Amino acid sequence: MLDKPQRHVVFAESLDVAIEALAGGASVLAGGTWMMRAERRGEPLPASVVLLDRIPALSEVVVTDTGVTLGAGLTHVAVANALKGLAGLQGIVTAASSAANPAIRHAATLGGNLAASDFPAADLAPALLVQGAEVELASRSGSDRMPLGAFLAERRARLRSAILVRVHLPREAVASAHARLPLRKAGDYPVAIVSLARLPSGALRVAVGSVEPVARRWTALEAAIGTRPISPDEAARLALAHMDFEGRDGVEADGWYRVAVLPALVKRAMEDLEARA
Repeated sequence: MLDKPQRHVVFAESLDVAIEALAGGASVLAGGTWMMRAERRGEPLPASVVLLDRIPALSEVVVTDTGVTLGAGLTHVAVANALKGLAGLQGIVTAASSAANPAIRHAATLGGNLAASDFPAADLAPALLVQGAEVELASRSGSDRMPLGAFLAERRARLRSAILVRVHLPREAVASAHARLPLRKAGDYPVAIVSLARLPSGALRVAVGSVEPVARRWTALEAAIGTRPISPDEAARLALAHMDFEGRDGVEADGWYRVAVLPALVKRAMEDLEARA
């Protein structure tokens, strides 16, 4: 019988300890819902990990009249509870409270959801993108803030030497919504996600997740809608006319199907947005 490989675990009590462990080659472990299933995906578990759940600062929530700061260690359930009732942030609440299943939502963290570079179906990514979210990273050289969209594109390289510690949300949206399409054979993961946020100017932000490898804003649709009032049906027609996505093939759905359902998800999200506005 082959011996199981020895693994080294660092229980970080502070962010400084976690950063040093990362610099020493450890992989960051938060809720563990993605990493602990690595072997089922045919990937080896890391030989060294640093646990972040004992760092109090990563579970803090700060709410002001102009913004919200969320610690990256907050679970999906904690994110939903922290934002519930706050105007304009309803889409994030929906995303956090409908992702995966109850067991995962009580363990999976905000930071882990955004940091998993091989997980295109993260619900929180598009919901945060439409809010103009920024992420805060901590490393040996200090802290750094950057727009979420830029982080998602660069996260694999960024997270080699930095830890995602906070997400900053400006409170500028007047209403937001989140629509997802799961399939039975896809388990808990949606094959397509659409998030919307309405700004005081009337402008609409749109973001799409799970369709391509990385969630992104749908700027072509945003420009087509502008600031004018628009019905859910018209929004769906414009979505079809301004489709610029290349769907990814996966075991749960083909790429063409992910793209094909987007107009219907736009319509559903618009209906929810109208009701909330």
